[in-house]
Amino acid sequence: MDIILVPGLWLTASSWDDVIPTLEAAGHRAYPLSMPGPAVGDLVVDDWVDAVVTEIDRFAEPVVLVGHSGGGNVVWGATDRRPDRVARVILVDTIVPHPGAMISEFPVDDGVVHFPGWDFFDHDDVADIDDETRRREAEQVVDVPGRVPTSSLTLGDARRFSVPVTILSGQLDAQSLPRVLADWSAYADEFGQLRDVDVVRLGSGHWPQFSQPVEFAAKLAAAVR
Repeated sequence: MDIILVPGLWLTASSWDDVIPTLEAAGHRAYPLSMPGPAVGDLVVDDWVDAVVTEIDRFAEPVVLVGHSGGGNVVWGATDRRPDRVARVILVDTIVPHPGAMISEFPVDDGVVHFPGWDFFDHDDVADIDDETRRREAEQVVDVPGRVPTSSLTLGDARRFSVPVTILSGQLDAQSLPRVLADWSAYADEFGQLRDVDVVRLGSGHWPQFSQPVEFAAKLAAAVR
């Protein structure tokens, strides 16, 4: 299976380096992406979606899309554009976004969003990343175009709900995820319309590709089908 890997904010294709060998050992072909950066222009999230759609269109057969964190919004947008070309969507510690959803809001400095540092995030999200890994990965982050995190995602094709979805969640499982979504009505509505969805608890923080790469890679490979 051809697998397109989309990173979250500030990350590049290299963030999947420790995952790809396991995918390839399972017989898959992995294509990690880096999203267009500030040098390209005044980008919004739909421009990132377009970049993934361009990648999908390179393949003759349907592909699997994997999106980590904010990359989940991007792959769901691409699924909406090409529902007949996506065999499965795998979301890593995120959920399906609703029409008009935004990734998040971060300070914009001279038109870009800089990586805020590991201490910016909730303790539970980063507690399992050791100091050496934090240092190494912080050296590889890139600035994000300022409007990407706060621009609205365009969704409009109801066929997206027929595409199978697997959610690899850090701490939530199939029972607890719907309870959490009950407080986020628009997200709950989108999730409730999925026709084929699996939720797998990883037992990790927000960046399992860094904190537990071997275990995470095995669960990701198992989700590709």
